Amino acid sequence: IPDDAMMLDVGPKSVEAVKAWIERANTLVWNGPLGAFEIEPFDKATVAAAQYAAERTKAGKLTSVAGGGDTVSALNHAGVADDFTYVSTAGGAFLEWMEGKVLPGVEVLTKAK
Repeated sequence: IPDDAMMLDVGPKSVEAVKAWIERANTLVWNGPLGAFEIEPFDKATVAAAQYAAERTKAGKLTSVAGGGDTVSALNHAGVADDFTYVSTAGGAFLEWMEGKVLPGVEVLTKAK
């Protein structure tokens, strides 16, 4: 992409590739939209992938976990946030938790037992 240009969304071939990976997956961990979903028509890829993941989740074929503020906004924009298995607004902390890092707030709760 030239210095004076921007990529605002992925194209139809990329959407089909993402959907194919979702088709093969048992678990999806999603952090971040595929494009500038806040601006139509650059929301197409994010909406298509989110709706497909939601369909697979509702069919019992996918465990879908999503995290991060932009991701939650994108899933709400697509109308599917409630169809995902788990949605976290924690963003970076969510990813650190997924990596197995100790989070200070969680550690305090663990010690309080």
